[in-house]
Amino acid sequence: MSKEKLSTVSQDDFLDAMSNAVSSVSVVTTGGIAGKGGLTISSMCSVSAEPPAILICINRRSPVLELIHINKNFCVNLLELNQIKEADVFAGRIAEFKHNRFECTSWRIGSTEAPVMTEALVAIECTLEKADIFASHAVLIGTVVDIHSRTREPLVYTNRTYHRVVSMENYSETA
Repeated sequence: MSKEKLSTVSQDDFLDAMSNAVSSVSVVTTGGIAGKGGLTISSMCSVSAEPPAILICINRRSPVLELIHINKNFCVNLLELNQIKEADVFAGRIAEFKHNRFECTSWRIGSTEAPVMTEALVAIECTLEKADIFASHAVLIGTVVDIHSRTREPLVYTNRTYHRVVSMENYSETA
């Protein structure tokens, strides 16, 4: 296969375009023999319902990536609307929690040994099944082994900031 450049799109144009995508905000955690770690991500999706599996993307430079590889687990904690602080802490934006991000909220240890955020909208515990590298990121696929859900409003990210979801249930277009 040729090693020629596959894209002529600039990085800035790509980032501007992708800023219009709407993503759930999640804190991915891992725990086990390598220790615990976590980071905020917006790249997460389902892969399969049979067996239940999800995909996450993590920058290759993140120290959490190595922890996930060694621990062989991760938990995707989907955040609810009032968890902006937690998102910012695990994104490294709040200096007060720089040395121990896990002090920003309450946790319990899940069945995979990964920390589960007790107030998360949804916590999806996974065992690591597959990992691959593409350019700057690792693509990880996990088999879902446990789910913890609450009914709340999700925190979403678009246009480079946090947003809330507005229901269109009663929407009617007027002429």
